[in-house]
Amino acid sequence: MPRTRANGIEVYFERAGSGPPLLFISGTGGDLRNKPNVFDGPLPKSFEVLAYDQRGLGRTEKPDLAYSMAHYADDAAGLMESQGWDQASVIGVSFGGMVAQELALRHPDRVRRLVLACTSPGGAGGASFPFHEIEHLKGEARARHLIPISDTRRSDEWAMAHPETYAQLVEMGSAAPFADEPGHAMGAHRQLEARAAHDTWERLPQIRCPVLIAAGRYDGIALPETQERMAGRIPGAQLRLFEGGHLFMIQDRTAIPAMAEFLLGG
Repeated sequence: MPRTRANGIEVYFERAGSGPPLLFISGTGGDLRNKPNVFDGPLPKSFEVLAYDQRGLGRTEKPDLAYSMAHYADDAAGLMESQGWDQASVIGVSFGGMVAQELALRHPDRVRRLVLACTSPGGAGGASFPFHEIEHLKGEARARHLIPISDTRRSDEWAMAHPETYAQLVEMGSAAPFADEPGHAMGAHRQLEARAAHDTWERLPQIRCPVLIAAGRYDGIALPETQERMAGRIPGAQLRLFEGGHLFMIQDRTAIPAMAEFLLGG
């Protein structure tokens, strides 16, 4: 299994595809063993994609100490260095978008172009949904709680009118195949602690690379109005809203091609 030393920890990563380099940074709880993932989509057809399990998650090392967003950003920069990548385009999704903001701020020369997908800056710009407050919810209870938040169109009335689709969403949201692994709960908790403290709002004007902010119109986790504030805060940032919720990249087939077109520009 491909592992490398980055920022003092062992990081599990995968590389695939052909084209210019693209670092993909996943969201809360991301684990490359969960399928489908970025390598099953269209991006490897246009880019050489590098993706990884972040500290505390999946097959990457899980040190039992406080994590910060700076740790996560430095992990990403260290992974790029280990692969001989001086610079790459970056897509950060949800929590990964928070990491990507820190990466662009702490290591500006490493980020060529940046897509911030369904994410938030924290601080006065607005935070994403506080997952640390529902950490006690597990399985179906967590899934049922998040379904109408992840996509605000999925009300109780919608669930009653679409029972089969709702049942599928509950099943998908309940899945936790690696929850019993040693260190899993601790690592997930450490990630949520870092996420709760995320705040780049005052520093966003320092981002100098071209930025696309991409989000779902019906996302109750990373709110559309938060995306608008971020776009106004980052110099020259573009904003695109797509037809979907927090999973708009799956729901709207135009989303990933639009991201790829942006990243290939310039």
